[in-house]
Amino acid sequence: MRGKRWIGETPEVPEPALPTGLTTRPLVLGDAHAVFELIAEQERVDVGAVEIEEEDLVGDWQRPSYDLSGNTIAVLDGERIVAYAEYMGEERYDAAVLPSHRGMGVGTWLAGWVQDLARTRGAAIVGMPVPEGSAGDRLLTALGYDVRWTSWVLRLPEGAAVRERPLPDGYALREATPADHEQVWAVTEDAFLEWSVRERAPLEDFAARVWQRPGFEPWHLQVVTSPDGRIAAVANAWNAPADGRSDTYVSKLAVAREHRNRGLAQSLLVAAFAAGRERGATSSSLATDSRTGALSLYEKVGMRPESVWLHRAITLPKLVE
Repeated sequence: MRGKRWIGETPEVPEPALPTGLTTRPLVLGDAHAVFELIAEQERVDVGAVEIEEEDLVGDWQRPSYDLSGNTIAVLDGERIVAYAEYMGEERYDAAVLPSHRGMGVGTWLAGWVQDLARTRGAAIVGMPVPEGSAGDRLLTALGYDVRWTSWVLRLPEGAAVRERPLPDGYALREATPADHEQVWAVTEDAFLEWSVRERAPLEDFAARVWQRPGFEPWHLQVVTSPDGRIAAVANAWNAPADGRSDTYVSKLAVAREHRNRGLAQSLLVAAFAAGRERGATSSSLATDSRTGALSLYEKVGMRPESVWLHRAITLPKLVE
C-alpha cells in the first residue's frame, strides 16, 4: 500500500517512519489483554478513568465477518505492544499509543497506515473518536482531521436513581430469551441505522458483541414487549469495573419507531440500573452522541456528562489509476 500515488498527495514530502527498534505485526485474538492494558493506560492519562473493557475487544474481534489479521497492526517495543490500530470497516477505526511512546511519530505513522488501508477498501472518509483536548485530539487536528460529531459518556451520580415510569397498558418488561434474539437484532439495528451511516450489521456479528460477548448473563439483555407480543424496545447492559467500584454500563438502548414517546426507554433504564445495583454496582453510565439527539433525554433523567469525545475524520484522496 505504501508508495502508491494518491490524488491530492504531495509526493516530495517523505512519509513518516517508525522509530528504530520498533516492529510491527498483525494482532491475534490472544493479544486482547495486552491491547486492553495499552488502551486503559492511555485512557487513564486522557480522561482520568478506564472506559474500555477487554471483553469489548474480544466481542469486536470475534465477529465472523471481521478479518483480524487483515485489519489490525500492533507496534512492538521488544515483546510489548506499545501502540495499535484497527480498521473497523467503512469509515471507522481505533488506535492507541502508550503515553510513554508519544511524541515519537508513532501516532502519525498509524494514521497513515489506516488511511492507506481504508483507501484500498474503497472508503472515502475515515475517522475515530478521541477525548476532547487529548494528545490524540491534538494530533488528528494537526493532521487535518475535522470533527464530524461529538460523543458524551454520561453517568448517574452515586446514590441517584432514574424516576420510575409505568409501562403503558399491554406492554411488559422481561429478560430476553434466545427466541427473541432475531427481533432484538432487528429492533436495535433499525433504530441505530436511523442516524448511523453504515451497513446493517449481520445477525452473527451483532450476536458476537451481545449474547456471545464474554461474561454474558441473561439480565444483560432486557426487552419490552408490545401488546401483540413482539419486541418494542431493547436494553443491553452489564456491570463493569470502574476505578475499584462496579458500574452498570448501558451499551445499547433502542426503541422501535412505532413505539416511541411512551416511556419505554426510561423504563428499561430503570430496570437495567436496578439489576446492576442488585449485583453490586454503585453507579450507572452510558454513551450517546450528537447524531442521536438523545443527550437531553438522559440529562432529564438525572445523568450528567463525565467525558467528551470528538469523532474526527479525514477525507481520503483517491488512487491515481
